[in-house]
Amino acid sequence: MDSMDANNSPKIPSLVNWELAANTAARLTPAGPRMAHGEITEVVANLRELADQSVAHVHRITKLDAARDLRDSELLVVDRASWSKASTQSFRSLLQPSLDELARTRADQLNAATAALGGTVTGAQMGTILAFLSSKVLGQYDPFAESSAGRLLLVAPNIVSVQQELNVDPQDFRLWVCLHEQTHRVQFAAAPWLKEHMREQIGKLTAGLMDKADTLAERLGAAARNLGQSAKAVSSSGNDDGADAGPEGQGKQGGPGGVLSVIQDPEDQAILSHLTAVMSLLEGHANVVMDAVGPDIVPTVKTIRQRFNARGKNRGALEKWIRQILGLDAKMRQYSDGSRFVRAVVDKVGMEGFNRVWEGPECLPTEEEIHDSSLWTARMGL
Repeated sequence: MDSMDANNSPKIPSLVNWELAANTAARLTPAGPRMAHGEITEVVANLRELADQSVAHVHRITKLDAARDLRDSELLVVDRASWSKASTQSFRSLLQPSLDELARTRADQLNAATAALGGTVTGAQMGTILAFLSSKVLGQYDPFAESSAGRLLLVAPNIVSVQQELNVDPQDFRLWVCLHEQTHRVQFAAAPWLKEHMREQIGKLTAGLMDKADTLAERLGAAARNLGQSAKAVSSSGNDDGADAGPEGQGKQGGPGGVLSVIQDPEDQAILSHLTAVMSLLEGHANVVMDAVGPDIVPTVKTIRQRFNARGKNRGALEKWIRQILGLDAKMRQYSDGSRFVRAVVDKVGMEGFNRVWEGPECLPTEEEIHDSSLWTARMGL
């Protein structure tokens, strides 16, 4: 028999089995580089030290007073499985309200068995995706962590692995990574409204997708077919960014956002455009900060950036295809688009002028402004 809730009505299980997602990710997560216990201890301590050191550099470069005190948020040095578990918790925090609303409004179409089966499939799929990402992410600031003011995660095995792959100075590379991630931490401290603003926008987008679940299946099927063709093209061409990596190629091979290309409703597209602009801003700003340190702070910064940018050429066909499905190459374009926006604004009005962006949601650039910074500076009266 179905379990009952307090109102004596059937209780619908979660539409995503979050525990299964976390367990699947932990089970499928590939092993990191082989290291002795003493080496691991040294890396963890060193990353913590460099993360603390980077705060002063971020403050000097960004001129944001929020960088002075980051004690409210956590700093965690984690392994791949721990990152997967933490990411599962964040997704749950973001998506569960919309999933609960869907279960409530579609109660006549859902029963416990159907929901449980769907939750199992979705949980396994999410766990598989997180397992893939767990070996790629160097660090992540998570503003949506449950029962926390935010937490900064540094994924130690990935930082070590990429540093070895690039054959760069370990200390320089670790500090370089810490500068990027601490900048994200500072962004949310400088704009305390940003967390709830993004949560609201993501919630609206998720709710909109859920509300169109009937037609979404057809669109996802079409996107999957396109991505299947894309996989063949990537496999044969060896082109890391797909057939068309530039703006003129967006919309082909799954579009700029991978499976998110199925979003067709104008209201949902507007929200996605806004979130794209915000993510471009945050990532571009962090990239500008990490590259702004001179050789007196990170002596090999230019070498690190050159080798880091070139490493994508070595990806295999399967990884390229997965990256397209998840829209990760589009994310890399967000980095470059956002970086160009930040540099252009700072060159024109200085860092103090650029920092107007943290004053409120109305000061955030649109996607159009990301590609033409003069539109934003004009709108801001700069």
